[in-house]
Amino acid sequence: MMPAIDSRKRAPSALIVEDEPGLRDELREQLAALWPALQIVGVAADGVDALRQIARHAPDIVFLDIQIPEPNGLDVARTLRDRCHIVFVTAYDQHALEAFDNGAVDYLLKPIDPARLAMTVQRLQQRIDSKPSDLSQILAALPAAGTAPQYMRWITASVGNALRLITTDDVIFFQSDQKYTRVVLAESEVLIKKPLRDLMAELDPDQFWQTHRSTVVNASQIAAIEPNMAGQLSLKLKGRREQLPVAESFVRRFRQL
Repeated sequence: MMPAIDSRKRAPSALIVEDEPGLRDELREQLAALWPALQIVGVAADGVDALRQIARHAPDIVFLDIQIPEPNGLDVARTLRDRCHIVFVTAYDQHALEAFDNGAVDYLLKPIDPARLAMTVQRLQQRIDSKPSDLSQILAALPAAGTAPQYMRWITASVGNALRLITTDDVIFFQSDQKYTRVVLAESEVLIKKPLRDLMAELDPDQFWQTHRSTVVNASQIAAIEPNMAGQLSLKLKGRREQLPVAESFVRRFRQL
């Protein structure tokens, strides 16, 4: 006797991120034919809209074009890490293809080959119930040598059952909290499951400055720099009442302001 099918099991969902309308429609039609149970919860044409829709819908899969308006597909993937299964879509990024060829992630070349898409769908169906791969190490090798470094511009944080999307420009300071990092905004704060040490490697050093080994401040959010009663520097912040002391080993940069 065949086992009963659990009708309560949620259908898998996907978001298509592609700025070419024709290719976007083609991919949607082919997916509907190859995987009728897959729910396309939305489409996006740029990185900002993609991140917003990912936060809203929490799709299981994202078909992600690399060459989309900023933030580009690789920056979006860096933000997502292991939150969903990612299939990169690209026309020519050879360096990316070499990195992806280790089998940790699927990719599709433009124009989309139906046979290749069918193989990708089959792989996704086998992986859909397992935890997505963390692509951090693969993405750390990108972009290709000789291009400008791409720093983190968006942060996603789990707040209850929701996924909150935060721009790094809105962050006033980051503070270490053991294996987590406290992300402090003007009127709220969240914890993200990422050590400050790892986070600093992805932040723009011209924008985010260390005040202490456990604290990094957004320089654009500094309202004033003042000596305290002991002669040590402390930072007044925009939109926050607390002040951040500056440790002696980090004072030089702030004295130059």
